Amino acid sequence: VEIATQLQTITMAEQSHEAVFVESKAMAEDAVSVKGYDFNQGIDYDKLLGTYLTSGFQATNFGKAIKCINSMLDWTLADEPLDGTEDEGETTEEFRKSVKTKIFLGYTSNMMSCGVRESIRFLAQHKFVDVMVSTAGGVEEDFIKCLADTYLGDFHLDGKELRLAGKNRIGNLIVPNDNYVKFEQWMMPILDAMLKEQKEEGVLWTPSKMIHRLGKEIDNPDSVYYWAYKNNIPVFCPAITDGSIGDMIYFHSFKNPGLVLDIVEDIRQMNMQAAFAKHTGMIIIGGGLVKHHICNANLMRNGANHAVFINTAQEFDGSDAGARPDEAVSWGKIRMDAESVKVYAEATLVFPLLVAQTFAKRHHAKTASSPKAAEATESSESAASVSKEA
Repeated sequence: VEIATQLQTITMAEQSHEAVFVESKAMAEDAVSVKGYDFNQGIDYDKLLGTYLTSGFQATNFGKAIKCINSMLDWTLADEPLDGTEDEGETTEEFRKSVKTKIFLGYTSNMMSCGVRESIRFLAQHKFVDVMVSTAGGVEEDFIKCLADTYLGDFHLDGKELRLAGKNRIGNLIVPNDNYVKFEQWMMPILDAMLKEQKEEGVLWTPSKMIHRLGKEIDNPDSVYYWAYKNNIPVFCPAITDGSIGDMIYFHSFKNPGLVLDIVEDIRQMNMQAAFAKHTGMIIIGGGLVKHHICNANLMRNGANHAVFINTAQEFDGSDAGARPDEAVSWGKIRMDAESVKVYAEATLVFPLLVAQTFAKRHHAKTASSPKAAEATESSESAASVSKEA
């Protein structure tokens, strides 16, 4: 019995050993080893962010987002073979190198309320994006910040006390209600002028034309939409009435009724931005309306070629925000061979870093090597300084 028990114990140990030490099949030849940044090398933020790609988890997705955006920026039509459908003049190397990825940037209103606004402004200022899509709050908050400041607060401030004090909370930010009074005072004369032009000149206003006009009127280089106006970047906002701008339009309709905003013209323009593009990329911060509006426009061309999503939403509830890029592939909104990634992260933590490793790195490398580009940048900065002094 003792011998039998010993044999049984040995057999059990061998089985356990086999269970623990299952033999591995060889890794693929292109398998990447996990490795993070070694701070013994000193503090080099560029190298640090470069190691995110091999760090695993969402750091790796962040690294993939850098690669995806750089792919957008690198692509030109010259990368594609001629297919025989080109018009006259479209076959030259010079022309084909001039045709680049049309980049759609979408973001929710909280991105304009927080400091990500300055990253978005940089992209508009230097024409790094071609089409922008926002919510109403993402439009008005930019203009309101040109009129008065938004302040840091706390997530746990008491709502009743804030209401009694005339202070509005956006997460851990505070917007005094007086800011919206200033916004109304700025906005109403513009709405009057728009209505006058509609009646007397037959101007057909759309949300995008309205945002273009507001960008002109604010005349402040701190503003995202000032630069969108200056660089003729269309900004679409299909839910333009869902915010303070909607409140202004509502109140204006009693004081001076008749203003019309045509959303049909805007959906035509938005969809044609994608339909006639040779190559498209999507960068979408947040979800909901802005995410779907951009994705749906790209359906008109059988999907985008590149996509970067940044949000914290999960897909278990079937929400648009939570959907991974692969769900958009099933709808034809992202191409089957597209380069795409979703970064599960809070955008204030990662979007400025993403801009730093892609657009900003290229911009400053270009200005360092080109006197004309550097001169243009200095001119923009000088304009901003003059505006602040004024």
